[in-house]
Amino acid sequence: HVDIHPAATFGRGILLDHATGVVIGETTVIGDNVSMLHHVTLGGSGTGKGIRHPTIGHGVLLGAGVSVLGNVTVGCGAKVGAGSVVVTDLPCHSVAVGVPARIVKQSVKSEPCRDMDQTEDFILDYVI
Repeated sequence: HVDIHPAATFGRGILLDHATGVVIGETTVIGDNVSMLHHVTLGGSGTGKGIRHPTIGHGVLLGAGVSVLGNVTVGCGAKVGAGSVVVTDLPCHSVAVGVPARIVKQSVKSEPCRDMDQTEDFILDYVI
């Protein structure tokens, strides 16, 4: 099941890996070269007017089961770990995990979506 609102804005080179359980809301904006694994939700907050859904920057990697909720921005080149819930802005080239998602690393890699490596620079002793 994939549910993409027709008003959502997409860049070029979007990868919906396995394309199962993906939900993308009405005012979502997705940059170029973004990779999303299965069960990603780019959801809204409230029913008011204006931007209610996330903005995903260029070259972002969203792991399996990630939820990005509300009018937040995931910066270019960011990586969000599987099962994380993003409710605040993430800066460019950051790595975030957890519920709610917390930044665990600032990366210099330009586009993690290119190699799809979700374990690179993994912090083994991080407690969620």
